[in-house]
Amino acid sequence: MTFKNFEAKLILRVVLLCITLSTPAIVILKGWPEALVFLVPLILFQVFELIRFLKQAQEELNQFVESVHYRDFSRYFAENHDSAQLDMLRKGFNEITTTFKSINREKETQYQHLQKILEMVDTGIVTYDMGTGEILLMNEAIKKLLHVPFMKTIHYLQKRDGDLYEEVVKLEPGQTIITTAHTTHLEKNTIKVLLSATSWQSDGNRYKLVAFQNVNEALDETESQAWQKLLNVMTHEIMNSIAPISSLADTLKNRLKEAVVTGASTEDFEDLEVGVGTIKRRSEGLLKFAQTYRNLSKITTLNLTQVNIRELFNNLHRLMQPTLAQKNIHLSLVLTDQNLSLKADPNLLDQVLINLLVNAMEAVKDVPDPEITLSANIGTDGKIVIKVSDNGAGMSREVQEKIFIPFFSTKKQGSGIGLSLCKQIVMLHRGTIQVQSEEGVGTVFILRFG
Repeated sequence: MTFKNFEAKLILRVVLLCITLSTPAIVILKGWPEALVFLVPLILFQVFELIRFLKQAQEELNQFVESVHYRDFSRYFAENHDSAQLDMLRKGFNEITTTFKSINREKETQYQHLQKILEMVDTGIVTYDMGTGEILLMNEAIKKLLHVPFMKTIHYLQKRDGDLYEEVVKLEPGQTIITTAHTTHLEKNTIKVLLSATSWQSDGNRYKLVAFQNVNEALDETESQAWQKLLNVMTHEIMNSIAPISSLADTLKNRLKEAVVTGASTEDFEDLEVGVGTIKRRSEGLLKFAQTYRNLSKITTLNLTQVNIRELFNNLHRLMQPTLAQKNIHLSLVLTDQNLSLKADPNLLDQVLINLLVNAMEAVKDVPDPEITLSANIGTDGKIVIKVSDNGAGMSREVQEKIFIPFFSTKKQGSGIGLSLCKQIVMLHRGTIQVQSEEGVGTVFILRFG
């Protein structure tokens, strides 16, 4: 509206000037040349007035543009000025300036709010230009975590911790990894950090935000709990073997003392033979226990190939069919995509599924219509999901929490190594394994591979 008023006033001046300029022709035609004496000053005045009007408008516009250029929105254009014709233009400039002020205040408030949030969180955050490496933002948490007061570019990190720098630079958006950070403040120290990243593009530049989360305490606590559970199970197993050996050895020692005094009989030799045989068997049991513990950490590398899941299932079915038929157990194979495949070590994957199928057969042995289902599909997250489900007795919540602990077993003759080994193999494939079970309903083991 303001500029329309300005435009109208400008048009009015131009029209009046055109009328005034056409008047001399009319005057001359009418034969009134003396009237030119009055028209010339009027024309000069109108030209001068038009130039002054445009010059004032140009000056006002230049001031406004300068304010915008330097983001100086504190300037005020006086509306009650000596030039009333420009009051509406100045009013428009003031309205635009006020709008910019409001926008700036909102942005400043949001920025301050973001800064306060970043100062309060314990997660270190760094944002940098992926092209130049220039750091746009880093919060207090990252300064404390890495013991750096300031970084102008992300490349500065290379001098402080080359390995961490490489992990940060090659970290893809959406990816999460755990790595080690080295600090040199006062004394050298290492901490485990969880790195996650995201990126975006603005004005042709790509930016990357990396979050650093100290997981040292969480990992230490988890590791401590894992060791505690492992030691509890190992202590229980070893004590179960050592206690009877110690007791039997003490009994045999007393029998030998008596035999020395009274003389050894055939019965004494038989008892000694049985006792020594028992000690031998229990010692072999302890040796086997130690051997299975060593096997738990034996697998460290994979021979990866593209495995067709349909062929994998068919091979397993042929292998297990005699045992399944003998126990009258029905095995169903469910495969939504016949061409589904994954990159894995076929021998180790066979070992995992055989172990799970054997456990499932044990679980359904006492149900009226025993049934096991082996299925595979692509999950909603794009990962390949393999399930081994049964309609067996199921497990209690307490048992579900312990089944992957080494040497824990619900079977009398079980070593407790099978499911622990399965979990290790699946984790080496960068997958996960979990169990869902309900007593009296059945159990499902779910394997997910990326």
